[in-house]
Amino acid sequence: MAENKSTYQNQQPNRGEEMIPKPLFIHDEYKGSGKLEGKVVLITGGDSGIGRAVVVSFAREGADIALIFLKNQKDASETQALVKQEGKKCILIQGDVGDETFCIHAVKDVIDSFGRLDILVNNAAEQHPQESLIDISREQLERTFKTNIFAYFYLTKAAIPYLNKGSAIINTTSVTAYRGSPQLLDYSSTKGAIVSFTRSLSLKLAEKGIRVNAVAPGPIWTPLIPSTFPEETVETFGADTPMKRPGQPAEVAPAFVFLASETDSSYITGQVIHVNGGEPVDS
Repeated sequence: MAENKSTYQNQQPNRGEEMIPKPLFIHDEYKGSGKLEGKVVLITGGDSGIGRAVVVSFAREGADIALIFLKNQKDASETQALVKQEGKKCILIQGDVGDETFCIHAVKDVIDSFGRLDILVNNAAEQHPQESLIDISREQLERTFKTNIFAYFYLTKAAIPYLNKGSAIINTTSVTAYRGSPQLLDYSSTKGAIVSFTRSLSLKLAEKGIRVNAVAPGPIWTPLIPSTFPEETVETFGADTPMKRPGQPAEVAPAFVFLASETDSSYITGQVIHVNGGEPVDS
């Protein structure tokens, strides 16, 4: 990967178009094989980063998409256009997943538009580094937990009545859930909660034939990085992995495809796939 040169963006959500180099969302040689043909997917934070890569890969595998985003209409519209290029449908739903009422309405929009829901991807997240626990305000703590874990409860609760045997729920956690992060105390705490949520929910839904798994990315080159860290950190981002580089969103998305595919992962539930450039993880 080329040297990371993107400057700090003091905003979340963030702008992928301003990144240098731009993230890679799908490999040109990736060939869909109909693994998700006829499926309907609801994904949060699907407008950019890992979410966009998952959306495009799912569409290439035959799925129609309902994409939830917070603010970046331009990024969301660009992602929608990429789905349409794959010959699939994509609706955009704008709102705050930390609001339970919004989550209920979002699921209703999916049912009204497609008549079904097969795969739920809880992916939206935010992070705000602080040097000390003392620096984490109550407002930041509550905001991070609302977006990163409360939303998973809200949206999953709203979606479950429409999911059937063979459906899948995929949650995005993080390597920080396993090794911690001294500057991301609240963020890494939510990611640990997502691991426990995934394992517990998988046990609850196994008898219904609904699989629940997670993906734990390591350092991935997404718009969240330049919007979060100072330029000197961005320039060396990912260099401490065994592979000595950050991963691309396109390198994470296939893990989601695998877990979404009833054919490929029918006997897998309650598990976490680690896409982290080779860092050993004790699960």
